[in-house]
Amino acid sequence: MQKYIAFDIGGTFVKCGVVDENGQILTSKKEKTPKALAGLLNLIETYCQSCPEAKGVAISSSGAVSDEGIIHGSSAIPYIHGPNMKQLVSERTKLPVYIENDANCAGYAEVWNGAAKGKSDVMVMVIGTGIGGAIFKNGRLHKGANLHGGEFGYMLLNTNVIDSNDVWSRRTSTKALIRKVAKVKEIDPEELSGEEIFSMAEAGDEICTKAIDEFYHLLAIGIYNMQYIYDPEIILIGGGISAREDLITNINKKLDAIVSAIDLAKIKPTIASCKLRQNANLLGAVYGFMKEID
Repeated sequence: MQKYIAFDIGGTFVKCGVVDENGQILTSKKEKTPKALAGLLNLIETYCQSCPEAKGVAISSSGAVSDEGIIHGSSAIPYIHGPNMKQLVSERTKLPVYIENDANCAGYAEVWNGAAKGKSDVMVMVIGTGIGGAIFKNGRLHKGANLHGGEFGYMLLNTNVIDSNDVWSRRTSTKALIRKVAKVKEIDPEELSGEEIFSMAEAGDEICTKAIDEFYHLLAIGIYNMQYIYDPEIILIGGGISAREDLITNINKKLDAIVSAIDLAKIKPTIASCKLRQNANLLGAVYGFMKEID
């Protein structure tokens, strides 16, 4: 049974795990994300020593990751952007290294052993502080000419564009929902969470209820657009909000209304929640590694 060492590099924690070729996580832990590159490389090297039989290192990271191993863009971990991370980790571990964007890894996990298993044409969207995702064609990840394949959050939903706050991420993400409710209630957004907004709505709060209704509507509009751009078999929704049992039902209600209102629309998007949540990035990184070897 082949084993791989996986890392999910986040702004607060680095998740580490040993994963076998069937997608089973044999051991795992998490460490606080180091404040400097040297600390991160030390963490990776030390953890790799715990599994000397590993066939390689698979890494999930924020940013636009090139095939060469350079992470473009920006994130909460500035020091990973610029150097060739693939080369640096390989030099430290003496192992083959694979690095991929975290949203793409989450998508890979779903295609491997999740809600998209057995499907070829898939879109995976991850909702959090923004909206990102991944696109798969014939089971293969599509990264695009500029490594921006799956950056759904950049879409514009407003034809009267005023500024960059009109992009989907800044109008429809969990962070956008919090910001919207906080503005109406005239409170600091830091005092609110998405969970609290949903709880207040369930208790009858009209402001939260209205904001959530618009949240679902804007999500449905973006998903409708995604369906007609690419026509996937399924669109999966990930991120913390995907744990809500009523998420898919409520978005489907909005999709029904949209499709009914547009006489040209004959296809309603098929949507579902991601199956693999907290471990998706580790698993997806390993799956990407195995596909690259093949």
